[in-house]
Amino acid sequence: QVRLVESGGGLVQPGGSLRLSCAAPGSIFDINSMGWYRQAPGKQREWVARITTGGTTNYADSVKGRFTISRDNAKNTVYLQMNSLKPEDTAVYYCKVHTLSWDTSDDYWGQGTQVTVSS
Repeated sequence: QVRLVESGGGLVQPGGSLRLSCAAPGSIFDINSMGWYRQAPGKQREWVARITTGGTTNYADSVKGRFTISRDNAKNTVYLQMNSLKPEDTAVYYCKVHTLSWDTSDDYWGQGTQVTVSS
């Protein structure tokens, strides 16, 4: 099963910053968009941000102005720069790759990386 490789989570104080990375293997083709989701304890997984191959970005209202998503198409890697972190940003963060070709589409997920914002 193809898996994405995430890194960059950790413990940070409120107001701090973290940068998450997610690399997709070269065996994944026809990448249409890459994005990040998160799941806090006792809550459903929620969408955080998305970036298309062309560079169009979208953000959840809760992170707009604080988080920045970017990608390196040559490396099949997506990043999430998180600034001004709040305790409510604490969650397991998952990256997702969406592929789209003329006859099929698919989603690939990372294993998740823990982000804890606490003093």
